Amino acid sequence: MKALVLSSGGIDSTTALAMAVAEHGSDNVITLSIYYGQKHRKELTAAASIADYYRVRHLEINLDAVFQYSNCALLQQSTEAVPQATYAEQIAATGGEKPVATYVPFRNGLFLSAAAGVALSEGCDLLYYGVHAEDAAGFAYPDCSPAFQAGISAAIWAGSGHQLRVVAPFLHWYKRDIIRQGLALNVPYERTWSCYAGGEVPCGVCGTCRERAAAFAANGAVDPAVERRTP
Repeated sequence: MKALVLSSGGIDSTTALAMAVAEHGSDNVITLSIYYGQKHRKELTAAASIADYYRVRHLEINLDAVFQYSNCALLQQSTEAVPQATYAEQIAATGGEKPVATYVPFRNGLFLSAAAGVALSEGCDLLYYGVHAEDAAGFAYPDCSPAFQAGISAAIWAGSGHQLRVVAPFLHWYKRDIIRQGLALNVPYERTWSCYAGGEVPCGVCGTCRERAAAFAANGAVDPAVERRTP
C-alpha cells in the first residue's frame, strides 16, 4: 500500500506520518503540504524538515487564490488578530453555534480534494490526515467533524473509482491521546510547529499553543516548543 500524508508540520499530521511510515515503510509514503495564504510559512518549513527526518518524498502546492476573499484571522490579508484564548473560551464566546475566528472556510474540504488528485497521480491507495475530536467540538471547525469525515471519505472513494481511501486515525481521539501515541513512536516533536504566530519561537498564548502544551502536560511531558521558548 502506498500512502500520502497531508502534512501541516504540526502535532497531529506528524504523528499520522509516523504511523504511516511504521505501517507502510518510508519508501511507500509521500507527504504533501499546502500554502493557502497563511501569515507565515513556519509550518511549511517544519513539514519539510519532518519529511527529511522520515526520509519520505515531500511535495508542496499552492491554494492561496481560493482563500483570498476570506477575512479569517490566519490569513495574510485579514484585518483580524489571532485570538489569544483557549479553544474552550473561543467556543463559549460563539455560543458553540459557529466556527471560531481561525476557521479557514472549508479548508479541509479543499485540502483533501487537492490531496486526492495528487495522491491518485502518485499511485497512492491511502490518504491520511490528522483531524481529531477536539477540533470538531462546539462547531469550532466543522470540517473536522465525523459527519464531514464520512461525507468526504465517501466522495473521494466514489470519485476515485474506488482507488483511494481516506484515513483519519485520530477522528475520535483527543490531543493528549495523539501525543501519547507519538511519544511511543519517538516522533520528533521538536521539529513541529503549531503556533499561529510566525515568530522565532511559539507565542504560547494562542489557542493551538495552549492546546498542545496542555496535551503534553497530560502525558507528564514538556512541549519541546516550550523548551525552545525558555532562555
